[in-house]
Amino acid sequence: MSSTRHTYDYVVDTASQTAPANVIRMVGQHKRVLEIGCGPGSITKLLAQQGQCRVTGLELDPDAIKLVEPYCDAVMQADLNAADWPQLLDSTERFDVVVAADVLEHLYDPWTTLKRMVPLMSPEGYLVISLPHVGHAAIAGCLMTGDFDYRDWGLLDRTHIRFFGLKNMEDLFAQAELKIVEARFVTKPPEDTEFAPAWSRLSSQVKSALSSSPHAHVYQVVIKAVPLSGPGEPVSLIPPAPVDQLLPSVSSVKSRIAARLSPQAKLRIRKIFGLFRVRM
Repeated sequence: MSSTRHTYDYVVDTASQTAPANVIRMVGQHKRVLEIGCGPGSITKLLAQQGQCRVTGLELDPDAIKLVEPYCDAVMQADLNAADWPQLLDSTERFDVVVAADVLEHLYDPWTTLKRMVPLMSPEGYLVISLPHVGHAAIAGCLMTGDFDYRDWGLLDRTHIRFFGLKNMEDLFAQAELKIVEARFVTKPPEDTEFAPAWSRLSSQVKSALSSSPHAHVYQVVIKAVPLSGPGEPVSLIPPAPVDQLLPSVSSVKSRIAARLSPQAKLRIRKIFGLFRVRM
């Protein structure tokens, strides 16, 4: 076997506020877990070892399957872009928790895939999903510099084919007849992201404008969701009016950005974000 480290093999500090650490905490302990897109087991092994969970994994990459097998009760090769992948679990007991950590953005139809996850939960079960946030200020900064560079990991992982703003995430769960009952924002200032070099080339005025959105530093979102009839009050990813009073309103943010950007820059931002159909 090659000694080269798998792209998605990483160390998780469970005391941190990273997305994987939040996923592990949100899953809890002593659960029967279905981890969809488990990769080489960066999260899986901690669910099994520290959380004492029993994990069933679904994964496409055969190299990753070999690495994750020791931490799973069972692991199956599955193509989530195919319609029949849930049939792999027909003879399996329903799960306490269904996890998809940074998976949906890699799929052609994440909306249908999320719907297909729902019947795999037990009646008291829940989903834990993490998603990258395309509305991060660093992404807007890349658009400003014309350097929209795909990478092997991060917000612009070259295998990402779907992009979500906070409103799009809410819509994703709503169309699957799910309600969000808990959410954790993973925040990073642009200078601490993989886009730091592009960010450093922006003027201080542009940096200030792009960072003025209340969600400009949200890098990832970790979400716990249940069916609409399940327990818990729904949580909005975009704070309702009482909380908005503590933050700049959308209209005021747009006004500040408009005041600081040239007409050409504003047109460029509108055109490019229009391609993603994403609201910042």
